[in-house]
Amino acid sequence: MKKYLQRLYKTAEKSNYENIYSLLEKNIEAKVLDLGCDDGAVSLKIAQTIGTKNIFGVEIVDEKIKIAETNGIIVKKSDLNHKLDYENIFFDVVVVNQVIEHLYNSDVFLGEIYRILKPGGYAIISTENASSWCNILASILGWQIFSLTNFSSMKRGIGNPLALQKNFEPQNCSWNHIRIYNFRGLKEYCELFNFKIEKIKGAGCFPLPNFIGNIDKTHCHFMTFKIKKQLT
Repeated sequence: MKKYLQRLYKTAEKSNYENIYSLLEKNIEAKVLDLGCDDGAVSLKIAQTIGTKNIFGVEIVDEKIKIAETNGIIVKKSDLNHKLDYENIFFDVVVVNQVIEHLYNSDVFLGEIYRILKPGGYAIISTENASSWCNILASILGWQIFSLTNFSSMKRGIGNPLALQKNFEPQNCSWNHIRIYNFRGLKEYCELFNFKIEKIKGAGCFPLPNFIGNIDKTHCHFMTFKIKKQLT
């Protein structure tokens, strides 16, 4: 069962990236920021899809920053729980993939995204969904939900015998999940910061087949929101 779930998870991850890329708009002059850019590999794909060379990133892990810089990303080291070192209304696009669930100060985070976006600019936020069917089933069984089994730096997979991250080695605490959003919760949270929800895509619906995630978005495993800073 666990191997089956792991295969579905990998397929859903791939679909999630495809969802993100599909929401990007062509703009050769766009300034793009990838928050939590890691080694910059995905940042480059984002820039290529948009058609721009103006790609920036924020990362906290030194080794990843060095690699991202060699990949041509203009990187700043920062803790995303705090204010960002960028001017107001500077970016056209901000991408946030599998990051917001790691933050304890998401109020500051969303407020900063709004501040640095130009009016009419957009952000793409993707994260796991506490309302996904596998998380609901785990909760009914009294297990730790799948999306929150990596809350400790000492051990992965606590509280869930089928945890998909159970065999992972202990990691830097910045990789720990702190909170997992439900579908409606993330939607209303973005709206609270005066973002307009433009589009929502889903990926993965395990133990059901992957494609159902983009039909039943409320219970998909990876939810991706395209949110826009409205013109004032």
